[in-house]
Amino acid sequence: MPAPRHPAARNRSSGILSGPIDAPPAQRMAEVFPTVPASIGLSVVHRASGFSGKVLRLEGGGVELRGQTGADRVFRLTPGAFLVEGRKVSLVRPATERTNGPSGVTASGSVAVPDAPARVARAGRLWVEGVHDAALVEQVWGDDLRVEGVVVERLDGIDHLDKAIKEFRPGPARRLGVLVDHLVPGSKESRIAESVRHSDVLITGTPFVDVWQAVRPSVLGIGEWPVIAKGTEWKAGVCAALGFGDPPTTWRRILASVNTYADLEPALVGSVERLIDFVTSED
Repeated sequence: MPAPRHPAARNRSSGILSGPIDAPPAQRMAEVFPTVPASIGLSVVHRASGFSGKVLRLEGGGVELRGQTGADRVFRLTPGAFLVEGRKVSLVRPATERTNGPSGVTASGSVAVPDAPARVARAGRLWVEGVHDAALVEQVWGDDLRVEGVVVERLDGIDHLDKAIKEFRPGPARRLGVLVDHLVPGSKESRIAESVRHSDVLITGTPFVDVWQAVRPSVLGIGEWPVIAKGTEWKAGVCAALGFGDPPTTWRRILASVNTYADLEPALVGSVERLIDFVTSED
């Protein structure tokens, strides 16, 4: 099945995205550095700052490293900016970065279509509640959605869902799929979903309080997601219980741990697959 990529906005205050490396510009241009795939977990040193750590993830034109103390920093993928086993190198994106499953299979488990161009965007859309939902969908279904031309958009909450649907004006050639968190009997989310009556709109969801819980605990090396007492902001409580750092740091760790659909709970996988099938249906 398919899914689009809308990388979540990131708070980069803890890292750097630019800055000269230690060699003069003319010398840098004259040198040719060997390239090394920036695979997750690769140990590298940023030459200019001396910061050493392991590759956590790549985003845009930067690479995020996690140091020995647990601090995360982002550095631009400048030619020759890094050391790997003492050699000056240029980090590049791994050729298989978007296909984490077996050869010929995408992260979602679909058959890969090598070198397939992105399809022109469909009129239909897939809506998710927030930036983390969008990032997780992209992480697993991004290849598929680009092939299918399905665009993922953020709602930033579903309190205004009815108005948003009316403004979207769904139809047979303009179908809308909506992914909702905490879709359980009696919840606010379920009441809102039940109020929507439209043949070209499909709402699916998971029972989880937040999309974080849709990641299998074992992927993060924990036995289960902590239970947070009522009255405590859920993400803040989770961060305190797990000791992974503040919410942005914890989220980066969660997202970096997800490689394929097998790292996610079936409730999320099934919900997303149903939405993609619905939006891409030609009927």
